[in-house]
Order: sequence, then C-alpha cells, then structure tokens
Amino acid sequence: MASQNPIAPSPAAGIYGGSVFANVVQAPEDPILGVTVAYNKDPSPVKVNLGVGAYRTEEGKPLVLNVVRRAEQLLVNDPSRVKEYLPITGLADFNKLSAKLIFGADSPAIQENRVATVQCLSGTGSLRVGGEFLARHYHERTIYIPQPTWGNHPKVFTLAGLSVKTYRYYDPTTRGLNFEGLLADLSAAPPGAIVLLHACAHNPTGVDPTLDQWEQIRLLMRSKGLLPFFDSAYQGFASGNLDADAQSVRMFVADGGECLTAQSYAKNMGLYGERVGALSIVCKSADVATRVESQLKLVIRPMYSNPPIHGASIVATILKDRELYHEWTIELKAMADRIINMRQQLFDALRARGTPGDWSHIIKQIGMFTFTGLNTEQVTFMTKEYHIYMTSDGRISMAGLSSKTVPHLVDAIHAAVTRMK
Repeated sequence: MASQNPIAPSPAAGIYGGSVFANVVQAPEDPILGVTVAYNKDPSPVKVNLGVGAYRTEEGKPLVLNVVRRAEQLLVNDPSRVKEYLPITGLADFNKLSAKLIFGADSPAIQENRVATVQCLSGTGSLRVGGEFLARHYHERTIYIPQPTWGNHPKVFTLAGLSVKTYRYYDPTTRGLNFEGLLADLSAAPPGAIVLLHACAHNPTGVDPTLDQWEQIRLLMRSKGLLPFFDSAYQGFASGNLDADAQSVRMFVADGGECLTAQSYAKNMGLYGERVGALSIVCKSADVATRVESQLKLVIRPMYSNPPIHGASIVATILKDRELYHEWTIELKAMADRIINMRQQLFDALRARGTPGDWSHIIKQIGMFTFTGLNTEQVTFMTKEYHIYMTSDGRISMAGLSSKTVPHLVDAIHAAVTRMK
C-alpha cells in the first residue's frame, strides 16, 4: 500500500496549523520602499511620490539615458559576446575604469597598483562585501555612521558583522552640517575605528561639508588612524561634474593613506535595476592590494559566486569610448541641472506663498534629496490630505518633482506648517 503513495505528507506538517512557517510574523514594509507601496495603492489622481530615490523626467516618467541605449545596442550587435560566468571579481575593464572614475586617471594609487577593485551588486552590495571583509580582516570592528544616514546602512553593516555607532552630522536647527559635533564625535572614537563617509550629496539630508571642512575631517581621521569608508552613490549626479563630486575621496587617497570606496551606477547612469557597483580598497602597497583582492574573492564566492555581466558591460562600454563618455557627461549634467532647478522653483514658490520659516536650506542642499525639516505629524498630514508621499523623516526626492507638481506640494507644505506646528 505504501508504494501507491510514496510522497505522503509529513506527520510534522500539521503541527503549525498546516504550515511549518505558520509562526512567521508579518514583517513591516521597508521605510523607504514602503512609501512607493502605499503610493501605488492610492487611487487619487493628484498623488505625488517624493519617496523613491530614482530620477524622473519633467513628465514624471523613468528615464533611460540615450547613451545607455546606444551602449546596449552595441553590445547586442556584437556577435562575439557570450554569456559565460564572469570571474569572482567581475568584469576586468569595468573594475579598472570604475577605479579611474572615482580616484582620477592620474591617481598614484592606481599607477602603483595599490587598488583592489571588485565588481559588486550596486552600492548596497559593495557596502556589504566591504563590511564583511572588514569584519574578517580588520582589527577594529566598530563603524561610525552619520546621524542621520541612509536607512539601509545600519542593517548592512550589522549583518556584515560590524558594530554600528553614530556620529553627529545634521543640525536640525540650522538644517545644515553640525560640524563641531562631527569633529567632537570622531575625536572621541577609538583609534582605528571605521568611519562611513558620504562622498557627496549626503542621503538623506543633502548637506555636504565644504572642501575646507573635508580637509579638517581628513586631518583628524588620519591623526587618529580612523579608516575611511566612502559611499559614493551620486558621483556626477550632485553637481553635474564627475571630478568635483569625487574631490572628497581623492583628498584621502592623495595623502597615501588607505580607504575603502563603494560606488554605484544606479543614479548617474540610471542603471537602477541592473545593480552595477564596485568596491575599491586603496592599500599601502601593490603586494597588500593583491592579498586583499584574494580575500575579497572569499567573501564574494559563497555570497553570490560572481556578479552579472550585462550592466557592467554597459558601464565599461561608455567609460572606455571617448564619444560615449562625453555624451554621458552631457546627459548627466542635464539630470543634475533639472534637480537644481526644481530646488529653486520650490524655494521661490514657498517664499512667494509666504510659508512660515526659512526655506533657504532647499537651495543650499545638494543632490537628489532635500531634508525639508517637516516632522512626522506634518508628513502624515500631507499624505492623508494632499496624497503626497515621502519618508516619515521629511526627506523628499527632488527628482520626483516637476513644474506641474510644485504648486501642489507648496499648498501641502503651507497647510502642514500653519496647521500642524
């Protein structure tokens, strides 16, 4: 009889009410991605999504860069291309060109072969691989992250095996940088601690140190032996200039010291879904860099084996071709300029409306996001009454705005500020 029913249900299957996973609780939505989930459920015709960290056109549509389409067409038409596995470290051309992009073509670190670069799964994957490498091989397991920072940072580093602490960064009273607090907290950090730094266009505040302040940060960190770990998610996307947006990183590399840099091509090439990124570790010598790369392979192999080929091929195709590279810089500046223009329009409209408060921080901040200074109650009010969606901390994506939606947002902010103090 048993042979007639060889796949009988396990006696344990019914213990948990029909499922062995019956006791699994419903997890909360991601605080950032959950905004889009709520937005998609809203049937209102006037709804506006200012939560998503992705560029939108003036018409509110996703944008695929023309240069990306050209590069993809070249790849599709190349009969020599195959779909074989990449090496564990990824596409060699992509790695070399990514290091050159962030550190500069004339960087001594590159010329002296002191940089170990591996292709990773966008910025998040680069941070995770770097964090796990540090947890295995670095003597200090504490990483200091700015307060506030991107919501995924503490989770990524904690799961990578590091202990996460914060340093003061944003001053809500001035809606600018708390520079004195930053210096004080880094001064109090134990020697050798890891420090996460946003290369440019700090997320979520849009507040960056000046070059003079960066130099003071560098001097302090080097004097205490603190290890810089840069998150570069917006190179070229902040100011429209690739070199200007990499200055903070290059200052730290120029002094001959060591550092880590996670790069993402999600924003500056619009390759959000391709998950294209790189982790570079600048070392003291070529010999150390070789050994570091060997250990990075041991982190990556059991995690995802090796990275995908398509997105990295797009990036490499653009970066190594002079004409395509030039076209990319033009499109990149156009995106950055539109965001800067949206900042100006929003500031002008709030001032014209007479909305209480000083809104100059909107045009002082830089990059995709603006930290409005709106509190949780005001954000909830704007969502409920005006169908405007943003993260609960008042961060809005300037790329989600358009000339058509600025007046609606100003109405909502004015009502929130005057009625929900």
